[in-house]
Amino acid sequence: MLPDAGSEDEEKWLAEGIAGLQHNAFYMHRALDSNNLRDALKYSAQMLSELRTSRLSPHKYYELYMRAFDELRKLEMFFKEETKRGCSVIDLYELVQHAGNILPRLYLLCTVGSVCIKSKETPAKEILKDLVEMCRGVQHPVRGLFLRSYLSQISRDKLPDIGSEYEGDGDSFIDAVEFVLQNFTEMNKLWVRMQHQGPVREKEKRDKERSELRDLVGKNLHVLSQIDGVDLDIYKDTVLPRVLEQVVNCKDELAQHYLMDCIIQVFPDEYHLQTLETLLSACPQLQPTVDIMTVLSQLMDRLSNYATSSTEILPEFLQVEAFAKLSNAIGKVIDSQPEMPIVGAITLYVSLLKFTLRVHPDRLDYVDQVLGACVKKLSGKPKIEDNKATKQIVALLSAPVEKYNDIDTALKLSNYPRIMDHLDNATKKIMAVVIIQSIMKNNTYISTADKVEALFELIKGLIKDMDEIQDEELDEEDFKEEQNSVARLIHMLYNDDPEEMLEIIQTVRKHILLGGPKRLAFTVPPLIFSALKVRLLWYMYLNW
Repeated sequence: MLPDAGSEDEEKWLAEGIAGLQHNAFYMHRALDSNNLRDALKYSAQMLSELRTSRLSPHKYYELYMRAFDELRKLEMFFKEETKRGCSVIDLYELVQHAGNILPRLYLLCTVGSVCIKSKETPAKEILKDLVEMCRGVQHPVRGLFLRSYLSQISRDKLPDIGSEYEGDGDSFIDAVEFVLQNFTEMNKLWVRMQHQGPVREKEKRDKERSELRDLVGKNLHVLSQIDGVDLDIYKDTVLPRVLEQVVNCKDELAQHYLMDCIIQVFPDEYHLQTLETLLSACPQLQPTVDIMTVLSQLMDRLSNYATSSTEILPEFLQVEAFAKLSNAIGKVIDSQPEMPIVGAITLYVSLLKFTLRVHPDRLDYVDQVLGACVKKLSGKPKIEDNKATKQIVALLSAPVEKYNDIDTALKLSNYPRIMDHLDNATKKIMAVVIIQSIMKNNTYISTADKVEALFELIKGLIKDMDEIQDEELDEEDFKEEQNSVARLIHMLYNDDPEEMLEIIQTVRKHILLGGPKRLAFTVPPLIFSALKVRLLWYMYLNW
């Protein structure tokens, strides 16, 4: 497939930009070799002027930027040597401000600023504050993003953090936090502004381009997480509120989803647990189109992994009432988005249930509460026919069975059968097979008539004909396999007490007689064997 005219033009513009950059870099190198500061500044400014282009896509612009970045490394080394030869770094900082165009001037200022901080002639916090403010002079989204990315890169190892050689007096690490937060805020504004550059018909293309640039913004949050001075208190009182304020106020779907994910990924699990309410309070305020399911699922995965990493951590989860806060937040998100597809709501409950089963496996009331919330969401709606939603309900119902390896536990959950009622008949059969397989795999004996009654209500899709599925419509092999599984299940219904065993048999008989003649051929024989067991039990009982 031949490239379109636009891509051919862009390749040509990139080639021209690289050629111009290399041409001026050549003369810059000659000036550097001859220690000619004036010419070095002249040609470096002309070289950096190539970055003023608006004709390149962000991807192509990145190629040009990286070439300029490599050249700026060499220029920075030259500036360091100049200071050793007696040139005042402060004078150098003043000198580069005479560059004609603002973009080259700011790149040069950042480069000299890096040298200035290393010289320690001026406190790092003053240089950083100066640079982050002056970078506001470039408001073109792409050019501004890359300029601030450069500022972030050259300053990363020079922040006045606790224990850093640039720490300075007092709470200098607060200045480091403020610098990174301010740079992050300005970068996010530029990134969001990109969506408005160009015609509406190219929105999809712009979203793709913005997605390619997201790491430039996200790296600021990573830097914040690495600052030693950012303890839990600073994170709770300053960092998280400021970041969330930017996330909520930008009202941009792409930015909100990405930045929420960044917050969850880069900051410690302990911080998330201790600031859970603050973090979750932002979720209902996000745009309705944000994939909040993925965001919350990732958060719950991280927290559940953290909870299971050590037995000493679990009391913290109880202390902060993590389950209640997560459950409440999910309810608010679902309520705030009435147009959310049913699959979205169920997916959130699946994630919450998996979190609960990992963190609080002994709290059946929590598990039943999650199932109850799902029942409430499904109430008044027709049988679920959406394949994705059906899969999520199966995942919801399968989770307790898989976790406890004991159908007895699932039978204690009052909302379990109520969710089953919302499945179509075919899916009820699938769940019935899952339940029977669990019983057989774990060699679980069902020992009371009440439990048998509850169990056969759950697996009634295999026991009797349903409205939409008649015997003659079933695949013969599938039908045989299903009924053989029911026959094997009957052997797992047992109690040593003859009276209780008799009640079990009567309960089973009541259910299987509803199955029709084709099913009885499979289910009656094991029931007869069970009845013989009762007779044997009575004989033993009476002769004991």
